[in-house]
Amino acid sequence: MGDNHTDKLNAILAQCIDNQPKAQKQLFDILAPRMYSVCLRYAQDEDEAKDILQESFIKVFNNLTKFENKGSFEGWIKRIFINTSIEFYRKNQKQNIVDSIDNVAEISVESNTISLLKTADLMNLVNRLPKGYKTVFNLFVIEGYHHDEISKMLNISENTSKSQLHKARLYLQELILKENLK
Repeated sequence: MGDNHTDKLNAILAQCIDNQPKAQKQLFDILAPRMYSVCLRYAQDEDEAKDILQESFIKVFNNLTKFENKGSFEGWIKRIFINTSIEFYRKNQKQNIVDSIDNVAEISVESNTISLLKTADLMNLVNRLPKGYKTVFNLFVIEGYHHDEISKMLNISENTSKSQLHKARLYLQELILKENLK
């Protein structure tokens, strides 16, 4: 990303702030593929991911004047997408989306088994996790949040966050063994 890219992005942002549809479409086209992958990590399915994507872009366009060039623009946008994903999680939380998988046996898997998986294979397995497990796993493992932050985001206790991460890992290990992905 050189200065030319930054200048072009700043020009597009200025036009977006002026509500110019052509610039909004340009910004969408630039960012949508990367942000859609963020949405997919948190959504139950592609339809929900598309809803999160759309809602997030509405928030981005409505709040562009709040971006203060502190840090990267893409980082600022990604935070909006993660927060919108969490809002979707909270809405669905009332539907008891966290399945009870307390009976999953402890399975010993060699530590390098997961590292041997291709990223796409691992993401496919993560997408098969129950919603609560998947959300905590993504926030902790992929986004790098700590359990105290996750507990506040999701309105759960730190122990619940830790438990769901532990169960997500066990569930993934079980899936790996079942799928025999190596």
